[in-house]
Amino acid sequence: MILQALNNYYQRLRDNPDMPLQGFGKQKIHFCLVINKDGELLQVKDLREISGKKPIPITLTVPQLNKKRSSGIDPNFVWDNTGYVLGVDNKGKSERTMECFKSFKDFQHKIGDQIEDDGLKALLKFLDSWTPEKATKLEKWEEMAGQNLVFQLDGDRRYLHDRSAIQAAWARFISAERKGFIAPCLVSGETAPIARLHPPIKGVRGAQPSGASIVSFNLDAFESYGKTQNYNAPISETIAFTYTTVLNHLLRFESRQKVQISDTTTVFWTERESPIEGFMGVILNPTDEAGDLSNIRLFLEAVRDGKMYPELGDPDIKFYILGLSPNASRLSVRFWHTSTVADIAEKIGQHFRDLTIVKQYENNPEFPGMWQLLRQTAVQGKTENIHPLLAGAVMRSILTGNTYPQVLLASVIGRIRAEQDINYLRAAIIKACLVRKFRINHIGKEVKMSLDKESTNVAYRLGRLFATLEKAQLDAVPGANTTIKDRYYGSASTTPRVVFPQLLRLAQHHIQKADFGRWTDKMIEDIMSGIIEFPAHLSLDDQGMFAIGYYHQRQAFYTKSKDEKEDTK
Repeated sequence: MILQALNNYYQRLRDNPDMPLQGFGKQKIHFCLVINKDGELLQVKDLREISGKKPIPITLTVPQLNKKRSSGIDPNFVWDNTGYVLGVDNKGKSERTMECFKSFKDFQHKIGDQIEDDGLKALLKFLDSWTPEKATKLEKWEEMAGQNLVFQLDGDRRYLHDRSAIQAAWARFISAERKGFIAPCLVSGETAPIARLHPPIKGVRGAQPSGASIVSFNLDAFESYGKTQNYNAPISETIAFTYTTVLNHLLRFESRQKVQISDTTTVFWTERESPIEGFMGVILNPTDEAGDLSNIRLFLEAVRDGKMYPELGDPDIKFYILGLSPNASRLSVRFWHTSTVADIAEKIGQHFRDLTIVKQYENNPEFPGMWQLLRQTAVQGKTENIHPLLAGAVMRSILTGNTYPQVLLASVIGRIRAEQDINYLRAAIIKACLVRKFRINHIGKEVKMSLDKESTNVAYRLGRLFATLEKAQLDAVPGANTTIKDRYYGSASTTPRVVFPQLLRLAQHHIQKADFGRWTDKMIEDIMSGIIEFPAHLSLDDQGMFAIGYYHQRQAFYTKSKDEKEDTK
């Protein structure tokens, strides 16, 4: 199913100039060697571009077999790294690089000896006359060593691999190479040459830089019926090329159709063109480089209000989301979700409706991204401390509309107890978890966006009470470095019967000392009127209600104080 959807996406994009044809692939290229018709090296051209202060390689479409280079010697056609092209690299293994250089030269002769092309003839002359000792004397050798090189014939604006005769020769070669194992393809159902190895997939964070595979058999224990490697899961050469090519396109650095959440790299695409393809990455992981966000904001405001964004087009277009994570030399499919544009838009809208809560500060994000939420569960707020399975579970909850994982609620409450900090995002997460759980399980409880003075939920009232007792302390001791929250929040939110009697006695001293003690005393009395007795223990959900009550009451105090200042002005 996944490979079929990727293959269909390739067919949709195949006329895109950035989409390579079969037998070609995208590679990062650093330098170009300019040679004349006699094979003499005239110039070393630096192709790198400056990003900030750092030069980065450009990406070119070059001849490429369906293979991932391992520890063996395996040359490319008319391009490669300096170890193959020049016989020297920066790894200090001269015997191996000499073997690589000889292999590269023999491979170019194997394909090019019968080709009438000035560029390919010049390359063969260059290789026949080249000696590796010359490499270290080249301009910018220290920067060039070990990097990828291409060739260009002097006076020709094209690279050698772009010349039509060379491309035709390469096409004939790979066509002949495919005459191997023939079998029905598991994806297309057609009888065709089967790919022994699939092209590497690059761009998944944490995977090998040279690329990794979704389909791979590298030990005898994984093989059966005498078949070797990927013949055990027969995928045709054509499908192997199309699915890996379009997946690499989705995973490229500048792609707006991918997002990184913890250790999971997620890509998404639609059956036919739709604006939501470019929206999803910014919705789930907003960045400063996202550009103009006005259309995305209009989309989010519409779906949050339960409306369909008119620019989405056909609502029945299929929408695909694929989550990948590294697993040794392979890639694991963390999740795979198929839906429609309309359904995804509705689920995103529901997600943000569930998250909506009164802001702590004006600049709090109205539509927080997934990474912003998940960081609230991590020690020190570092993404590397996010639970590795949590990202996929939360993503599935957003896309399916099911309850958020219980570990999300537990993690946020755990961080609150550890840090005594109930901020806007943590309160939003707790509200979303509770609201969705109550709705789906038909539990007759309600969690409002802002302070609910009519709520009879005991845990919610206890949170309000705790915030009021803290306010009484701050009114009595302005500028206090620590408050009851720093000492008692954890026990108050879990075992209120033990803590609250002591806090109420302490509050009487604060009320007598404060200028507005009578007002605070009346408020405590109003909140206490809905609490018959202090519970011995609060469940995880009730701890969440306690946190929401505390947050709502704190924000109500802040709003009242702000309004009073405005009235004074």
